[in-house]
Amino acid sequence: MDYVWSPWRYKYISAAAKQDGCVFCKIAGENIDEQNYVLNRSKHNFIILNIFPYTCGHLMIVPYKHTSELCLLEKEISDEMMDLLKHCQKVIFQEYRCNGINLGMNIGKAAGAGIVEHVHMHILPRWIGDANFTTTIAETRILPEELTTTYARLKKYF
Repeated sequence: MDYVWSPWRYKYISAAAKQDGCVFCKIAGENIDEQNYVLNRSKHNFIILNIFPYTCGHLMIVPYKHTSELCLLEKEISDEMMDLLKHCQKVIFQEYRCNGINLGMNIGKAAGAGIVEHVHMHILPRWIGDANFTTTIAETRILPEELTTTYARLKKYF
């Protein structure tokens, strides 16, 4: 059996398990953006780092409106989300020099949503060859950058 240690992530895992209510609504209502890794607050959405990233630079755009379905967002909210998404794409290409970007939403538990009750958009930089045996077979991700470093790298763009 192989073990990969990442003790710095325990504080996030244990905090997530103790959450009452929606974590996104909680973060939206708090005023500790650096601690919560909130990069930007716009009128209808905010941009946040994923604290369980698939790759370095994994962002999420989250509407302030609490809903589980994209189709229930008003047009002005989803339009702003797309405008923020375009900005995030430009930022990620510029800062991470990646070969591509994955965009997506997991709507519903069957689709893989980790936070089912609050729709959000994922933006992930991707590099040719970044999915190796560790991720695909061992179901383990190795990230070369701490979240505080990612936050500092990206905050200047917002």
